[in-house]
Amino acid sequence: MTGGRNPFDMGDVRRLQQHLARVVPQARRDTRAAVMRGALNIKRQWAQNARQTAPKHAPAYPRTVGFDLLMFGPDQLLAVIGPDKGGRQGALGNILEYGSVKNPPHNDGGLALLNELPAFEAQMALIQQRGLTWW
Repeated sequence: MTGGRNPFDMGDVRRLQQHLARVVPQARRDTRAAVMRGALNIKRQWAQNARQTAPKHAPAYPRTVGFDLLMFGPDQLLAVIGPDKGGRQGALGNILEYGSVKNPPHNDGGLALLNELPAFEAQMALIQQRGLTWW
């Protein structure tokens, strides 16, 4: 550069660094809470749907629906939601959810997921917006 003036302002870089130091830990906590809340809502809705659609021969099936939250480092979360195959009638989950040659699919979990998705996406967008607003 000629002219002796450098248009790069390190003050902006320091402000961004301070902002990220504050918001990244908060975004991690908020994201974990949103995933946990979403998984719980899906689990509850799935069980409720299953109580309404489960055949008479599977009355215990809705109580087997649960979830696990798995963390892979600080920034990767996975919620695994569905029936516990070790629970009483939990092994019927695949047949009840997806159907078989003789049984139509119930799609209780799929409907619960679709119902929760807009709220979850809105929460993720809000967390992202908070993180990007730093001026």
